[in-house]
Amino acid sequence: MVSASENDRLVWIDCEMTGLDLAVDELVEIAVVITDFELRPVDPGFQVVIRPSEAALANMNDFVTNMHTSSGLIEEIPLGVSLEDAQDQTLAYIKRFVPLERKAPLAGNTIGTDRMFLAKYMPQVDGWLHYRNVDVSSIKELSRRWYPRAFFHAPAKDGGHRALADILESIRELQYYREAVFVAEPGPTSDEVREIATSVVSKFTPNV
Repeated sequence: MVSASENDRLVWIDCEMTGLDLAVDELVEIAVVITDFELRPVDPGFQVVIRPSEAALANMNDFVTNMHTSSGLIEEIPLGVSLEDAQDQTLAYIKRFVPLERKAPLAGNTIGTDRMFLAKYMPQVDGWLHYRNVDVSSIKELSRRWYPRAFFHAPAKDGGHRALADILESIRELQYYREAVFVAEPGPTSDEVREIATSVVSKFTPNV
């Protein structure tokens, strides 16, 4: 029997790719963190490096190559697992905390891009998740227009383009907007949002 808490999950996923062209680019890393709807992680998370095809590696442009070099990912790619193995590991991890398919929404930043790559390369993972997404970037864009003080005082991000670190920053970012924006109009003052940003960052240290 599935408990009520197990039906109250967000599956946060971040992918690193050889680029953003779905026709030719491939996954090189995926990470997963599962939270409840209070944004509390139920586990430290999972990540795995994936070995793409030689053609996909050769297709990486200078920007992506430099990004993965500075993050250290480029050195790990040759030791990565196969795509099939990565999908099996990822799905097994998700099922530990989300035992019923199509119940938990996918969450992340600009998550539509990640979802397209999941649908192509990890269809079993994509199919296990609810069709709805929780996209932090949508909240951020609306805040920039409706609550600019909150937007401009949001905690800085420096995940370094590694999947797990990027996820943790996305969770922290949503927690910040929850406290700074999802309040009665006209929203908090600049001093208040600065205090919220400091408080949220301290809560997630040293995980981020």
